[in-house]
Amino acid sequence: MRWSGQSLESEDPLALPGLSRIAGLVRSTRAPEFSGVTFHEVLCKSALNRVPAQSAMPFDWTINPTRGCLHQCTYCFARRTHEYLDFDSGLDFDTQIIVKTNIVQVLRKELARPAWQREHVALGTNSDPYMRAEGRYRLMPGIITALADSGTPFSILTKGPLLKRDLPLLTAAARSVPVSVGISLAFMDPRLQQRVEPGTPTPKARLDLVRTVADAGLDVNVMAMPVLPWLTDGDEHLDALFGRLRAAGATSVTAGALHLRPGSREWFLQWLDRDYPQLTGRYRQLYGGGTYASKEYRQWLAGRVARLRARHGFDGPAYGLRGSGLRDSGLRAAGSVGEATPAPTLF
Repeated sequence: MRWSGQSLESEDPLALPGLSRIAGLVRSTRAPEFSGVTFHEVLCKSALNRVPAQSAMPFDWTINPTRGCLHQCTYCFARRTHEYLDFDSGLDFDTQIIVKTNIVQVLRKELARPAWQREHVALGTNSDPYMRAEGRYRLMPGIITALADSGTPFSILTKGPLLKRDLPLLTAAARSVPVSVGISLAFMDPRLQQRVEPGTPTPKARLDLVRTVADAGLDVNVMAMPVLPWLTDGDEHLDALFGRLRAAGATSVTAGALHLRPGSREWFLQWLDRDYPQLTGRYRQLYGGGTYASKEYRQWLAGRVARLRARHGFDGPAYGLRGSGLRDSGLRAAGSVGEATPAPTLF
């Protein structure tokens, strides 16, 4: 198929619902190893996405090689972004995957512009760049090389052991630009993990990833999020999690309560009602129809996390996405959480 003749501005009026809004759509395809999944391959016009000024994120630029995610995390905050394409934030987010097949070429052009200031770029903010589809499309090696060649610092947040494939590229890049590797792991019980994020690698596989990245000489910053009220916020679970992370070589760990943004809220509560119906009413009371758990709960959890981080030697600065690369470079970090407080009676 010749892709060079495709117009990036055109929309196909005969496309299925939603697909006419995917600019640059080249083809939609399925593969036997991805049952029930459709990949929509597109030619993107831009690779670098500017973060809105009002965002609280500690970075200004992101790269998302894909839209939608095969991890099927019930809590994923990015689910609502699929609605902009006239897909739903539930099953469609898990099975209708947008792949920007020309993203490396576009990125190199953008990084070569005189106006580019080599600001920090974050990957893994909307969908995981190392989900299983990366094994099919192999976009990340070109992205890593393009960023390093241009002198642009970057961070990667992933649940995917496929990152091991690119460790030689990452360690080479970290010798010339700040590189931060973040691994997401919030669940130690594989049964719960498979219920709440059924498309993700097991906790063991991600602990092995932590160990491998650490052995390669890179700092490993773990996002132990989300903490699920009444399911994973107990001392026993968090203590075991932090202990295993320390033993695997993690440099830092950040933990915080589940967020229920619109789009993910509906999907998560539907899952909760099916798998843990006894907790549905308590979650609705705790979140009060909003995105965040009550301030009282968040303060209580922050104190517990601070105490356990200190117990396991994570009492330095918490992970900030603007991390630094090879281990002897140090960390650029966000502030640590507060002191322990008694558990609120509501919980």
